[in-house]
Amino acid sequence: MQVSEHRTGVWYGVAAYIVWGLSPLFWNLVEGIDASVLLVHRILWALPMLAIAITMRRQWAAFRSDYAVPKAKALTVAAALLLATNWGLFLWAVTNEQVVEASLGYFINPLVSVALGVIVLGERLRRLQWVAVAIAGLGVAGLALRVGTVPWVSLGLAFSFGLYGLLKKRPETPRPLDSLFGEVAVVAVPAFAWLLVIGGGETEAIGSSYGTTTFLISTGVITVIPLLFFGAAAKRIPLSTLGVLQYIAPTLQFLIGVLVFGEELNAAKLFAFAMVWVALGAYTYDNARAARMRQATAV
Repeated sequence: MQVSEHRTGVWYGVAAYIVWGLSPLFWNLVEGIDASVLLVHRILWALPMLAIAITMRRQWAAFRSDYAVPKAKALTVAAALLLATNWGLFLWAVTNEQVVEASLGYFINPLVSVALGVIVLGERLRRLQWVAVAIAGLGVAGLALRVGTVPWVSLGLAFSFGLYGLLKKRPETPRPLDSLFGEVAVVAVPAFAWLLVIGGGETEAIGSSYGTTTFLISTGVITVIPLLFFGAAAKRIPLSTLGVLQYIAPTLQFLIGVLVFGEELNAAKLFAFAMVWVALGAYTYDNARAARMRQATAV
């Protein structure tokens, strides 16, 4: 039964990361919709989807209990701002021919999380982990020097999601589904105001055609479904396994950017990707080796 649960968890994880990896294709299905409008609809349509998920799981009592803690509310507001920033940057990237740079951000993200753990939480790194972080930093610095500008989309995606993950490690943070609903609810208020007041003519997008309306409503589905898959995977398989699976998404995004959208892959970007891939290889190897040593010690 345990083997079956593990296998099921792996498939849930693979499904989640495949959906995230292929998502640039979805966000470009309808041309002419600004990234900010996509962000607003993504937030507004994800909210009822999450409410349905909580209702089906009968978790409203647990939701109220989670948010009875004052610190939980403050953490949720901070996490909501980081999540909206991450979603907004990603949508801007995939709708402005920057899919490759977005994929670089998600390749860098695990190493940014490691660095934040050291700086903020005082975690200790093994020697090979330090080497991995240094190699990735060298790759990003080399890209900035070669291109002449800082890869702000990649770094913005990596750090916003890294800081978001850091907040999720706080003990006061509500359970995953409850906290996600709370975060989306926080940013839904300004999103709705933007759509009605500041957006002006953009509100016509929801009723401009059957196809566009269906597309905008389905942004909630494409947002929530992989998150539910991810949650199901996280319950069944170790984080080390999830850590390996997470590279599926940026790999697919990278391939889509180059092969489908024909984005330029110059020498500077190739250098940065090569360094980050080497760093991720070293980091993954070190994690696997440490897990084997812990298992051997336990036996």
